Amino acid sequence: MITAEMRELHRSITTLRHHIVGLRAHYGDTDAVRRMANDLDRLEIDLHDFEHSPPKPVKVKAKEQVIYVPDSKSDESAWLGAQDEGLGFHSRERTK
Repeated sequence: MITAEMRELHRSITTLRHHIVGLRAHYGDTDAVRRMANDLDRLEIDLHDFEHSPPKPVKVKAKEQVIYVPDSKSDESAWLGAQDEGLGFHSRERTK
């Protein structure tokens, strides 16, 4: 199964290979040119492996419901007796 994305990757690899041949002709067989050619070979191998045993597609989660939290002052009685863990000053009297 070859998708449009995979066809585009094959086209891009062919184009890059053409440019690397041009670099090799202009600069010779330098370390940098060999590394780029090696990286391109590895990319082509990875694409081949991906095409022949693709991973399972990721399921896209449905958009989660947004819960609106108003900026208005909340009911302070909801917090009476709650511990202020991690806020520091937990042993002092609560200020209003």
